[in-house]
Amino acid sequence: MNQEQTKQTIIAFVKKQVGNKPVVIGLSGGLDSSVVAYLAVEAIGSDKVHAVISPSNTNTKKDLDYAKIVTKNLNIQYSIFNLDSIIASYQEYTNNLFSTKQSLGNLKARIRMSLLYGKANEINGLVLGTGNKTELSIGYFTKYGDGGVDLLPIGDLYKTEVRELAKYLEVLQEIISRAPTAGLWENQTDEDEIGITYEVLDKILMAIENNQSLDEFEKDDVEKVKNMVKRSQHKTKLIPVCKI
Repeated sequence: MNQEQTKQTIIAFVKKQVGNKPVVIGLSGGLDSSVVAYLAVEAIGSDKVHAVISPSNTNTKKDLDYAKIVTKNLNIQYSIFNLDSIIASYQEYTNNLFSTKQSLGNLKARIRMSLLYGKANEINGLVLGTGNKTELSIGYFTKYGDGGVDLLPIGDLYKTEVRELAKYLEVLQEIISRAPTAGLWENQTDEDEIGITYEVLDKILMAIENNQSLDEFEKDDVEKVKNMVKRSQHKTKLIPVCKI
């Protein structure tokens, strides 16, 4: 990957899509959102980029600290909304409807989406998504949660490519080296939940994309990836409409 060419392509994309509008980014203190923030500032300037930081009790203090460091390094404005009281009100008024780990995690992602669009409405801006090609390919995102955005600047970059670009952009090394996590429940990490490392996952996805042999990979890993891609198609296709 040519990092400079990739950077300039994304910057041009953001400029074209955004025009004169400001943008809102959900900043987690992780790799993807940090890279998108860096690119957005280069594209339209720090005065037009607003970060929303929305921690909960399943996020670590480091998540918040790193998110704040990014805002300071880029000189961008930010808002912090703690999710715990919002989630508590959902639980109280829905008779504890969101009781499983999965449903509660999805709820957090969808509340964050609502906060992003609330801020975007307030400043008449657009929401920049932070999803990458790896996660989009296997459906590793919450429908109408972190999948609810206006544009995806790094949506055509695999996770390992995002990491390369982060180094080129001089994102803080501690952020680059962190284990990726959505922070949706305690001790959650992306690779544990997916069940395969990003290094292997990306290589398999790239091989499938380029119609290359998959013989070098473990059969179980290949089947796992193919099944994830197949099961997630409802997230990436337009909603079926009954034609009359």
